[in-house]
Amino acid sequence: MRRRDASRAALGALLGVNLVLPAPPGPVGAAGFVEAYPVTAAAMRAAGRPYADWAADGRRFLLFDPRGDGRVVEVLGDLAGADRIAVLVPGVGSTLADFDRGLGGVAGRAPATQAGQLYRQLRTTDPTARVAVLAWLGYDPPDGVATAAGDVSARRGAAGLAALLRELAERRPAATITLVGHSYGALVVSLAAVDAPAQVTDVISLGGVGAGVQHADELTGGRRFWAAEATTDWIRRVPPVRLLGLGFGRRPGDPEFGARPLPVAGVSGHDGYLTPGSATLPAVAAVVLDADGIGDPR
Repeated sequence: MRRRDASRAALGALLGVNLVLPAPPGPVGAAGFVEAYPVTAAAMRAAGRPYADWAADGRRFLLFDPRGDGRVVEVLGDLAGADRIAVLVPGVGSTLADFDRGLGGVAGRAPATQAGQLYRQLRTTDPTARVAVLAWLGYDPPDGVATAAGDVSARRGAAGLAALLRELAERRPAATITLVGHSYGALVVSLAAVDAPAQVTDVISLGGVGAGVQHADELTGGRRFWAAEATTDWIRRVPPVRLLGLGFGRRPGDPEFGARPLPVAGVSGHDGYLTPGSATLPAVAAVVLDADGIGDPR
């Protein structure tokens, strides 16, 4: 009887923080906070390699859903105690299978790798700062460039991201949140920022395809909007048009968009913005930390 009561109490505790234990392979995780860690770890161990290895390595996840292309949200740093939080959203073609290894097997294109590089830069820039970085693959991006001409996936992703932002604001009301979107992910974070809580102070586009608006001043909430667009990035060849629901209009990296420019020296191609040695990586860290001295590359 005592064992049964203890089991009921444990289940009640999980339900009390809105956690559900679905039968694999369903999604596992809370709306967005640290009570999910042990539950996602258990689900990843049950799913086998490589996900069991991620859990064995002590990595922490708010969400794990292996169905379809998969969804996952990894946390680097102490989210429960962070004063500065960065949420990194990847773009077209990103899947659970490529979360660690990168699109085409290129590690530098992996959301986990890019988030790790940003987290290490933050710790280097200010070792005393209480920071956390979330690699947020909480949506289903378009599979390829040919299917990415519209914003349907971005709007669905923005709705899911907005729910996380509300959770973060409620749990860490004194923290500031910076949204960082790469490529199609820049559209996701821009749309999510429209109704985001006041804790979201900055939006960063890295090689972004669009922002849902034609000028940075059209974004609501008085948030700062930053953009980096390297001269070697193929995104510059995307025409700044929107017609009959297709296209994204002016790119955030276009000077006429009016974003605050981030330096791009040392950035190679479309995926090198958060690579060590690029000027963009420390500049993004400075925005997250609300530091001074962010250079203008133009």
